[in-house]
Amino acid sequence: MHPLRSLVLGLVLAWGTHAQVKEPFFFIQASDPQFGMYAANQGFAQETANFEFLIATANRLRPAFVIVTGDLVNQAGDAAETAEYLRIAARLDRSIPLYSVAGNHDLGNEPTAASLAAYRRRFGRDYYTFRVGGMAGFVLNSAIIQAPQQAPGELEKQEAWLRAELDRARKDGVRRLVVFQHHPFFINTPGEKDAYFNIPKERRAKYLALLREYGVSHVFAGHYHQNAVASDGGLEMVTTGAVGMPLGSARSGFRVVIVRSMGIEHRYYDLGLIPNRIDLQSLAK
Repeated sequence: MHPLRSLVLGLVLAWGTHAQVKEPFFFIQASDPQFGMYAANQGFAQETANFEFLIATANRLRPAFVIVTGDLVNQAGDAAETAEYLRIAARLDRSIPLYSVAGNHDLGNEPTAASLAAYRRRFGRDYYTFRVGGMAGFVLNSAIIQAPQQAPGELEKQEAWLRAELDRARKDGVRRLVVFQHHPFFINTPGEKDAYFNIPKERRAKYLALLREYGVSHVFAGHYHQNAVASDGGLEMVTTGAVGMPLGSARSGFRVVIVRSMGIEHRYYDLGLIPNRIDLQSLAK
């Protein structure tokens, strides 16, 4: 095993439960570092600068954890892009867990058994749970939900696992249930038309019903390279822009999420507008 990969996986596996963390606490969600996108896979100097800044900022601000919601690299399986993501991620202080999420650029737009196996070798599990204080995080492989055709059985396997984990959290009395994935279920409304940036309506409706059934309050995703916040009843769908290359009028940045007894609050910060400290009482708009 490559030593950098071993270190990053150790962060996830060794510190997957943080029951000692007390509310209020905050975490950082970054998405789409996507090493190679700026220069069309001819290099990743800009992605390196942005991701190094993110990790240095996390080391300064001291979140409960950092989660990177997919598209870690631009070309699935590219050795140089993968090594650069792992090299910089390994700079995160070992007391701060880092969770990686699989994206379509990490697995291919239609994941296969081979691409799933390769991802798991390089980055670890593609779906898993972790707990922080009174919050349970459920990391999903949304690329399989979006396009399951080339990996038979994986969609059903993940769905059965998710229901079992939601059941377990309910029995344990966990107060806050939060999902992390790469693709948003929807950008603007739960009934919007199928598009590249959302989950197809048939599977979207099924998953949203399951999450509402168990009282999941938030889904945090990326993929869009812009920011969007929408809702489906009591479920908030939060789409976070890229720490790598943004699209449209968005700017590179990351999201700070505060978990308090009265609820969850979040704000996106451009890389040039990072606060000196995080006030756990309020994220001033």
